[in-house]
Amino acid sequence: MLKQLSMGAIAIIPIFLSPSPMALAAPRTLTLGVYPLNSGDINITYFPLCPNEITITETPRPYQEGSYTTDGMASLGWLTKAFQIEKIDQFSVTWVARLQPKYANCRASAKIRKIDGENFPDHSYLRMRLIDKKAYLILDMTGMHDANDLTNVILQKAVKSGNPTWSWGGTD
Repeated sequence: MLKQLSMGAIAIIPIFLSPSPMALAAPRTLTLGVYPLNSGDINITYFPLCPNEITITETPRPYQEGSYTTDGMASLGWLTKAFQIEKIDQFSVTWVARLQPKYANCRASAKIRKIDGENFPDHSYLRMRLIDKKAYLILDMTGMHDANDLTNVILQKAVKSGNPTWSWGGTD
């Protein structure tokens, strides 16, 4: 009888230990590498102050059969003033904000370098331009595709408390 009870307990354990399909996914940290603009002037021996990297958070939503969605937010108050949406089309959204005085002279571009500390060699769908005392954050699905070879879509774009927020997704 003890043997039967043990077997029953073993059969039940995997049910409690297996992750729920509705379990929340952990946020991912996207590290954007910042690359100062080369002015082409050989007499310039310094670059304006720019950050070395910029961190953005994205969180995959729980799996839903047939599709996936990722939510993102860029909390960049240390770098910029409040963002606003500047431009939207079917493939991309661009947010713009004034740079904080410390970085006002920065002229650089940025792209995803790492996700959760791992090198990211793929196409950077999130990019930034820092120029003319402004920061431009660009979410661009151009060239991005899902398992069905359809272009990923931007499902939501907004500004919350001065920070860009978005959702993008595709089919599987």
